[in-house]
Amino acid sequence: MLVSGITYMHEHTTIDLSDVKNTEDCHLDVFNETLKEYRKLYKNGVRNIVDVTVYGMGRNIPFVQKIAEQSGINIICSTGFYQEEFYPVQVFRETREQLAERMIREITEGIKGTSVNAEIIGEIGTSYNKWTETEKKVFEAVVIAHNETKKPITTHTSIGTLGHEQVDFFKKHQVDLNRVVIGHVDLTGDADYILKMLKEGVYVEFDTIGKESYMPDRTRAEMLKKIQDAGYIDHVFLSMDITRKSHLEYKGGPGYNFLLESFVPLLGEYGITDESIEKMLISNPQEFMNQSGEKK
Repeated sequence: MLVSGITYMHEHTTIDLSDVKNTEDCHLDVFNETLKEYRKLYKNGVRNIVDVTVYGMGRNIPFVQKIAEQSGINIICSTGFYQEEFYPVQVFRETREQLAERMIREITEGIKGTSVNAEIIGEIGTSYNKWTETEKKVFEAVVIAHNETKKPITTHTSIGTLGHEQVDFFKKHQVDLNRVVIGHVDLTGDADYILKMLKEGVYVEFDTIGKESYMPDRTRAEMLKKIQDAGYIDHVFLSMDITRKSHLEYKGGPGYNFLLESFVPLLGEYGITDESIEKMLISNPQEFMNQSGEKK
């Protein structure tokens, strides 16, 4: 459950994608530097972080819990399997039912032998412009785990691709779309593409804020203005998706606080209202995460 305050809905407190990415920059394991930034987040009003690091992404629950305890931030942990390039071997060997059982255990009993229970499923992903058979098996396993536990689902789209296909999948499997958030949609650069998803009832994330090499933040602001004007801002979240050492302040990166200190002021320049900003950072995450899971 979330506590009162600002929520970042898609983050990684620690993560290790270095083997696949072939760079140590993708091994985010710098405790003191992360703690410093999280304490700054707390001073800026952040009270919750949804950490979407799952199987195959170098999850380290003791690391995360120490950061939570020493920063004062409520960190929500997750379960699931990322995308095929990063899957551990059991994803290929096991059935969808066995994979579902793994997720259910992490939700009901705890993650990796700890007392920390997963509160959200994902990030679960599709590849760039391609949905592999093993990724489909994972999504089917997620539906089983979701139906059993009623936990919300958060996804990864590779550079924003296959977002519509993910929505169609959940519709086909009769998942309540109000319990699903489609990730990285800001990387599409296309407000109409995003609005089509929002009109189906899902939530979406603008969760790569500050990653100008992928998409200018001004383009993100322009899209959010169109979404606000269309009346769908109440289903949008904001986050940074920090995954590299070089993303942190000590390495000259934007850092976790860039969202509040730089991007939010930019939104005001584009006519995004204070009410909309408060929704994206506070009330929308509360509404999404604190639902009972029962259809109204």
